[in-house]
Amino acid sequence: MGKEGNLTAVIFGGSGLTGRFLKELLLKDSRYEKLILFVRKEMPAYHGKIRQVVFDPDKISEIESEITGNQVFCCIGSTIKKAGSKDVFFKIDHDLVINIAKAAFKNQIPVFTVISSIGAKANTSNFYLNTKGLMEENLKSIGFKNLNILRPSMLLGLRSERRMMEETGKVVMKALGFLFIGKLKKYKPIHAETVARAMIKAANSNNGNIILESDKIQVLGNID
Repeated sequence: MGKEGNLTAVIFGGSGLTGRFLKELLLKDSRYEKLILFVRKEMPAYHGKIRQVVFDPDKISEIESEITGNQVFCCIGSTIKKAGSKDVFFKIDHDLVINIAKAAFKNQIPVFTVISSIGAKANTSNFYLNTKGLMEENLKSIGFKNLNILRPSMLLGLRSERRMMEETGKVVMKALGFLFIGKLKKYKPIHAETVARAMIKAANSNNGNIILESDKIQVLGNID
């Protein structure tokens, strides 16, 4: 996987809610020497560890050779409303993730860590959860030595864009947090920074192929 202090992390979705926390945590982590950030347009980056690669999501083959390192962190995630249609949403949250994973595997990156969703299921009639479930199933078939699939509940934290329904849901869910016990524990809202910490711990755990539900993400992502 790489020696202490010389790991290279490949990040997709680094401008999103969890991706921003992930990027900051990796910059502070002494195990990581380099971060390769794949972006649709260049972002301000004031750190020597970061190298940015601008790419077209429809043309992954053009930057395939750039997807090299020790670990891939995939924080790509949209909504049907933001994508504009179910077809475009599927293209982003399924096809793009799978194409990235295939390129990473081809380039012999052994660790792939991805954010899915609570309730992801390949045989459900819910389009969003079905898309996430199919993404998970297809990732499993690629052959990574270490595949970490995280299924967080509603994410807490400030997004760069406003999602009014989601913000309202966060307030309600936080107020009812005391109800999320026992089997309902995994539905409790979780902070994006906690998810980011759990991604890093999972990527360095060597546990093979694992799926982490939101309550397990909370435990793993707690500050030691």
